[in-house]
Amino acid sequence: MTSQRGAGGGARLKAAGLAAVALAAPFGLSACGGGDAGASDGVFTAGHSEPDHLVPANTTSSYAFDVISELFDNLMTLDTGGRAVPLAAESVTSGDQRVWTIKVRPGQRFHNGEPVTAQSFADAWNNAAYGPGAMATNEYFSYIKGYEELNPEGRNAEPEADTLSGVDVVDQHTLKVSLNDPFSQFPMLLTYPAYAPMPKAGLKDLKAFDTHPIGNGPYEMDGNWERNEQIKLVAFSGYTGPRKPRNKGVIWKSYSSADTAYTDLRAGRIDVLQTIPSAKVAEAKRLLGDRFLPRETGTIDYLGFPVWDKRFASADLRRAISMAIDRQGINKAVYNGDYIPADSLLPAIIEGHRPNACGEPCTHDPAKARQLFAKAGGFSGTLELYFSNAQPTYAQWMRIVANSLRDTFGIKDIQFRQVPASDYFSMLRERGEKGPYRQNWEADYPSAQNYLENMWSSAANRMGWTSKAFDDLIAKANRTADPREGIRFYNQAEDIAIREMPMIPLWTWAGQGGRSENVGNVTITPYSTGLVATDVTVK
Repeated sequence: MTSQRGAGGGARLKAAGLAAVALAAPFGLSACGGGDAGASDGVFTAGHSEPDHLVPANTTSSYAFDVISELFDNLMTLDTGGRAVPLAAESVTSGDQRVWTIKVRPGQRFHNGEPVTAQSFADAWNNAAYGPGAMATNEYFSYIKGYEELNPEGRNAEPEADTLSGVDVVDQHTLKVSLNDPFSQFPMLLTYPAYAPMPKAGLKDLKAFDTHPIGNGPYEMDGNWERNEQIKLVAFSGYTGPRKPRNKGVIWKSYSSADTAYTDLRAGRIDVLQTIPSAKVAEAKRLLGDRFLPRETGTIDYLGFPVWDKRFASADLRRAISMAIDRQGINKAVYNGDYIPADSLLPAIIEGHRPNACGEPCTHDPAKARQLFAKAGGFSGTLELYFSNAQPTYAQWMRIVANSLRDTFGIKDIQFRQVPASDYFSMLRERGEKGPYRQNWEADYPSAQNYLENMWSSAANRMGWTSKAFDDLIAKANRTADPREGIRFYNQAEDIAIREMPMIPLWTWAGQGGRSENVGNVTITPYSTGLVATDVTVK
């Protein structure tokens, strides 16, 4: 998933949150795992796809987050209700939402014994924000004053600085952070893995650090990353934070096949699998019983339009297509009825979600759809539908959508454009699509802002849609310190996007995992932290 992001809050994030979702689609291109050992000696094994990197600022992969979130303590973390609370920080405060004072909890150490200080965070952020470093999460730091000087526009332009002017180390345990614009969601942003601290030893050799990260979290590396095979973590004896492990370690085993991982779960060769393949869910419910682990998620699928193409410029046409789609029918046919048809641009777990906010435009109504289609002047020529090959379910529901459009509107010439996952989002960045395309979003942090600004704002969206009214409301929401007032502005912005419908919300994913008989107390959160490895008990 890749998305251009930001506006209103001073951010222009690109290729970030949506990149995570592309990789988060179960089981990418890593080599096949295997092995025959599950839990033993207080250590348990979890299956996932191969990460791309383990340097916190150089990945947006949820599979990398599985490991990074256990190796590192960020300043803030999410509680069970999705609220940002201190972790490596004692406090994060601001009087104006623009200048933030961060107190780092004393007494923390990296796994190599190096003290964790305010400078550890400043060094990590400067490294991530420095343009020539080409870190994957570079633009997550564009909220901070001085970012532009580290990332000048122009192919051959040289940075004017190598540190963020908005990050001031006041003393060993105090940071003062100045943002470009007031941004009430900054504590939420500090939960994102890219904002983890870095030891000086790691910054000296990032390549070596990628193979053997040195964090400040509850687990440390047990040997180097065995690429395409496994990553072994053991409990860190010097950990002083609140997330003390209830086990001795976790092995993250890499798989290239979701079906193989599920087979190994059934056989007890792994102990936790966060995502069971859709085709195996009915069987898993029956065989695993109370070891089947359903959960809510914040991942939504959307159908976007290339609004810059005059054929899709009419909001009536876009609403007509939305109303021709039978979301519940697709849910039953493809997802066993477990997904949740979208009734909003936001999933239910996000504060600010309003039941049935989308209303009529998200309701299956072929008769009304035909009226709107005629009002828009219809559609002529080839209708191309774009999706990646990351999941077989994408092709399945796209075929159902195509049939609905043929039956409802009489569109005969519909062509599928299935693009390799590795090329799909670069194609969207370059506006290579010529018709509606599959898009999704997995929250970087659970905030209405993270969805609305990053997916619909004029400076960030990939549809080519612009709305000053929408952007102004997002900026108002970002500035306010009152969460209730902020939600009111976010909802007003959402109403504008629903009326215009440049991108159609389809359904929220269902989280469906499982555990072996060897482990207990397994919690998989709906957020980017995923499995709470520290809570797992080994029998």
